[in-house]
Amino acid sequence: MSLVGPRPLLMEYIPKYRPDHARRHDVKPGITGWAQVNYPYGESEEDAMQKLTYDLYYIRHYSLKLDAMIVLKTIYTMFAGKGR
Repeated sequence: MSLVGPRPLLMEYIPKYRPDHARRHDVKPGITGWAQVNYPYGESEEDAMQKLTYDLYYIRHYSLKLDAMIVLKTIYTMFAGKGR
């Protein structure tokens, strides 16, 4: 596990996704990620698909700069009381 990275899918949901969505498992999972800082907590299947979109963006555009942005947004969210 790393500090920044996409959250892994629950095994029960994997059959619902296309093979290209499995790219989420090509990188180490993280405590925080692009989906977590850009999308509110959600429980619906639509929310899961939106977070998947953010995770795939992160995988395609991975950089130290993007990781730094995610860490800063996470810290801001924690200390500004914006998270749930």
